[in-house]
Amino acid sequence: MIFHSSFEYYYLWLPLIGFMIGFIGSLIGGGGGFFFIPVLTLIFHVPAHIAVATSLAATLPIGIVGSLGHYRNDNINIRLGFAFAMAGIAGAISGASLTNLMTTGQLKISFGIYSILMALLMLISSWRTKRAEANGIEIPERSTLQKITRGSFFGFLSGIITGTFGTSGTAPVQAGMFAMRMPIKLVVGTSLMISAVNTFSAMGAHFLVGNIDLTLVFFLTAGTIIGALIGPKFLAGVKIGRAEGPIRLYYALGMVAFGIIMIVSG
Repeated sequence: MIFHSSFEYYYLWLPLIGFMIGFIGSLIGGGGGFFFIPVLTLIFHVPAHIAVATSLAATLPIGIVGSLGHYRNDNINIRLGFAFAMAGIAGAISGASLTNLMTTGQLKISFGIYSILMALLMLISSWRTKRAEANGIEIPERSTLQKITRGSFFGFLSGIITGTFGTSGTAPVQAGMFAMRMPIKLVVGTSLMISAVNTFSAMGAHFLVGNIDLTLVFFLTAGTIIGALIGPKFLAGVKIGRAEGPIRLYYALGMVAFGIIMIVSG
């Protein structure tokens, strides 16, 4: 169901928040949906079920605009992204139906647990890679079939997360790509493309089973589109190099922090 909530003066903060999330989402490849849920539920006290569907509608422009920018900068692996995205569509449609089976508290707690588990997976993968490099052990390259199989699994899981929690669902995607030792710029661009596909699929399902507040979407997307345009351009001019490790660490720690907050609030 689509509806318009009555205007509130604090909604004027949403374009600024949308810009920040759009910029960060396109910069790290997360689409921003991961941040929308805590902001809408914890700060603006939007009911979780409405926040999930509304987050998807506000995240879609970030995924589309941001992925186009990354494509221009050669930051997208189309073939691998396709494998993730096709499985993600099925997961997104399935996940949308799960949302209405859960209470607000269950949604928050489940989202928190998911965030912490994905962060731990990213940290473990990064630690194993560092240990192998320190010991001079060369990690064998995965075959094309292994990459497709792994991509399909993480893509389906990503779709489930997108449809259920209204986030971009890129945490499992990025965890899988980091495990494949892909360069961080390629991870960011490709995961954002997958996010756009998953979000579009999940939003279509939520049109039928969810509640989308177009007033919130309007104010949020007024800022997210601008932020999504700037993010890829900023990343293209940055030399990451040795900063890849710290970036992954801070991203994972941020996921843990958000996860704990959501569990406590739930």
